[in-house]
Amino acid sequence: MIRSLYTRVVLTFLVSVIGGTVIAFFVATWLFNDQLNENSKVTLRDFGQDIVRIYETFPLQEADSYVSGMKQLNSYHIRIYDETGQFQSYGVLKGHSTVTKEQIKRVLDGEVVEVNTTVTELSLLGLPLQTETGTKAMFVVPLTPSSSFLITWVLNFVAYSLLAGSLLILIAAIFLVRPLKELTEATKRIAAGDFNVKLNIKQKSELGTLARSFEEMMHDLQQLEQMRRDFVANVSHEVQSPLTSISGYAIALKKVDIADNERSRYLDIIIAEAERMSKMSDSLLKLSLLESQSQQMRLGTLRLDEQIRRVIVAIQPQWSARNIRFELNLPTVTLTADHDLLNQVWTNLLGNSIKFSTDGGVINVSIKQDNRNVTVRVSDAGIGISPEDQKQIFERFFKADRSHSRKYDGSGMGLAIVKQIVSLHQGDIRVESEPGRGTTFIVTLPITTPTE
Repeated sequence: MIRSLYTRVVLTFLVSVIGGTVIAFFVATWLFNDQLNENSKVTLRDFGQDIVRIYETFPLQEADSYVSGMKQLNSYHIRIYDETGQFQSYGVLKGHSTVTKEQIKRVLDGEVVEVNTTVTELSLLGLPLQTETGTKAMFVVPLTPSSSFLITWVLNFVAYSLLAGSLLILIAAIFLVRPLKELTEATKRIAAGDFNVKLNIKQKSELGTLARSFEEMMHDLQQLEQMRRDFVANVSHEVQSPLTSISGYAIALKKVDIADNERSRYLDIIIAEAERMSKMSDSLLKLSLLESQSQQMRLGTLRLDEQIRRVIVAIQPQWSARNIRFELNLPTVTLTADHDLLNQVWTNLLGNSIKFSTDGGVINVSIKQDNRNVTVRVSDAGIGISPEDQKQIFERFFKADRSHSRKYDGSGMGLAIVKQIVSLHQGDIRVESEPGRGTTFIVTLPITTPTE
């Protein structure tokens, strides 16, 4: 089995060219012979009839003199036979042509004789000729190139054509296969973990499109690898902190002389850190399900304004303890979506707004609807997010301000979950924020979520 693309291209070309040339040769030869025979017959008859008219018009001697000086004798040979079988020849016969006695007798008797020759023989036309001395038999033979010469010429032409074409395809195949070799080498380097591969392929053909798609894939793989490394580092960091606390306070509990109030405080810390790890594990599992799209959406019709009000009521302990109030602009809006998933979106967004708002602050929630979409805005007057952090705010484990990680508890996965849920509904989420002036999250959802 031939595995080399270069060899396949060359062999395919050669087989195609040779096969096509052979077929074309036989077809052209067949057509050529038919046309040649037909054209030669017409021309031969016309020339023969002209000679007959010359002998019928002029005296025999003048006619002989005129015919012997004709330029057409370069293309035709003439023989004129009398009744005794003697003949007079005009022109030089190239090759061999035999006129039988029977053919001579038939022409002398007034019959026109046409001999349909094979490919390797000459044509022959016999016409009766009326002269002063009586009836004679004139035979005209065309001096066309022999078919063997034509075959030799065609074969030489085909051989040179194949040779030149083969050299050209060999050169072209090198340039054709070179990008594939570069892609193969790049694939090996990527498989080895090297994503800094440069492809110098500028073609605009299918290979160029393939190379550009390969570069895009390589860029995506590089980003994916970086995300994997960041994910491992973030998980290790987030897990290490509660594990260190649990381990440290568990060791402290082993002391015999520890006071009861200290023991209770240590146990509370261990329970809180365990709950933190449990929530982080649940968030990771939920985000994994959403990103793999194994989370089946249960679409249904819901009142968006009522859903947001219920979420605000459900998290009342969080905002009422800090004297935070809400300003709502929630007109009646009905849309098709997954109730539980959207409930998670509003819970996470409102929870973030409460967490980063100042005590006694105000959170604005509004809904605006058009013909196709509904837009929900959640605004707070909290600490805000820097422009650099806004680019990464929806990445897992990302916290806008690491210096507040102690004050503002959380795993950094809430907004990643929100982003994925909104994407599953074929919607969009963006953020507008200024440090120290608050943050606004803008969620746009289609009124009817497509089933796929």
